[in-house]
Order: sequence, then C-alpha cells, then structure tokens
Amino acid sequence: MDAQVNTGMPSPNKHFDIEMQLLLDAIYLKYHCDFRGYAGASLKRRLVTAMNRFGCETLSQLQDKVLHEPEVFPALMDYLTVQVSEMFRDPAYFLSLREKVIPLLRTYPSLKIWVAGCSAGEEVYSLAILLREEGLLERTLIYATDINSTALKKAESGVYSLDRIAGFTSNHQKSGAKTSLSDYYTTGYGRAVFDKTLRQHIVFSDHSLATDSVFAEMHLVSCRNVLIYFNRQLQERALGLFRESLCRKGFLGLGSKESLRFSSHADAFDEVVREDRIFQKKNLA
Repeated sequence: MDAQVNTGMPSPNKHFDIEMQLLLDAIYLKYHCDFRGYAGASLKRRLVTAMNRFGCETLSQLQDKVLHEPEVFPALMDYLTVQVSEMFRDPAYFLSLREKVIPLLRTYPSLKIWVAGCSAGEEVYSLAILLREEGLLERTLIYATDINSTALKKAESGVYSLDRIAGFTSNHQKSGAKTSLSDYYTTGYGRAVFDKTLRQHIVFSDHSLATDSVFAEMHLVSCRNVLIYFNRQLQERALGLFRESLCRKGFLGLGSKESLRFSSHADAFDEVVREDRIFQKKNLA
C-alpha cells in the first residue's frame, strides 16, 4: 500500500456532502449554473482542491465567498469544469470522421456542427481544420458551447502556448492530415495564434447541458469527455438534447470512455465506428 502523502489540502469532514449540496444549490440560485447532476466523486475532488486554492477549511466558507465576493465564482468555474484537452485528441476519432462521416456530410449543401463542452477550443479548431482540408469548411457553421465563460473567451481567441504545438502537430498527422498544421497559425512571444479565417465559421456561445434546450438542427454533434463527469440522470438529459438536435441520419461523437449502451436513447442510433464512439441517428428516430 502506498504511503499517505500530505497534499496540504483540507480533508472532507463529516458534513461535506451536506455542505456540497448547499453550495451547488447556492451556485444554481445565484448564477444559474447547475452542477447538481455532476458525478459526485469527481466533483468532491475538485472542490477539495478549490478549498485549498481559496483558503477555506469548509465548503460553507467557500459558499460564503461565492455568494459575497464576485470575483470568486469565475475563478471557481475553472475547478468545477474540466479544462483538459488538446488538438486532434484521440487522432483515430478524427481519422474515422474523415473516412466514415465526411463522405456523407459532403451530400449536404450546408452543414451545422455542434461541439458541446468546447473548453478552450482545441477540438473546435481541430474540426475546422479537418473540414477545411476536406473542402467543407466554407459551407459549415460550427457552434462551440460551454458553461465556462473564461474558457469560451480563450477559445474565441484561438491562442495556445507554443510548447503545446508539437503535440498538436503529431496528433494532426495521425488524424490523416492533408496539410501541415503550421499552415493554420502564426507564432510570436511564445504563442501560436490560429488563423482568424477558421474563427469566421465558428459561433462561441454559453450553453448548459444541464438546463438549456436545443437551439438548432445539427448534422454532427461532438461531445467528447464531458458525459463522464455527469451522473446518469444528467447523461440522459444531454443525450436527449443531442438526439433532438440531430437531423435524421445525423452523427454523434462521444469520448473514448463514453457510450450509448445503457442509455434510453441507444435504440435511436446505429454504431458507425464502435471503437471511436461514433454513432448515427436512425432515419426514423
């Protein structure tokens, strides 16, 4: 057994679950952001980290800061939402999109794509580059949504640290790239700034899978590594939104650890690429 390590973080006390429920209720009532359907274990870990960051011994102290110190909530959002991604993450997924999905998307005169939970925008720009390589970006509108306004602003800027570009480039090549990633950004001051012509086809907007409704009919919905942070009820709600939003024969992409298998919506979809979690809405669904 590994020895215990003192992380310097406060440990959850016996009232933690009660305090967590009260904090999430307070956040919902004051800021209209609903985290009450997020998976408990993951949320607890992130809140313990946040308590340390804000110098709080209890969640009740953190709740007091959230309610009375306006600058705290935007900072707390970076703990409540998971901001971990990279361009062309899981390259096999993007390769499958090229080979199995793009040929069918070509048959539409115009396309709408929804990236739900877009974080800092890495997946959005990946899809935009893929679509440009395949000659489809000019007739595509990509909706990139998230509940974290700070992440959305970063995504909209299209600016990433230069030390991440090598990893992005490797993923891009593995995704079946037809161009060089360097064709799409300029560098300076340790940063890579992605081409503003990519952003012309992207609409960044606040949207909550917990509380908001469908806003357009989509040909492809990509929501990857988001549902794993939801409890079963919220997963069902989100999948219902995707099903409602997709046109007939539209496509749904999920993360590598996510599935429709145990969902009430499973019968509405066919598997296109099982290992890469790509599904297609049935014609009559």
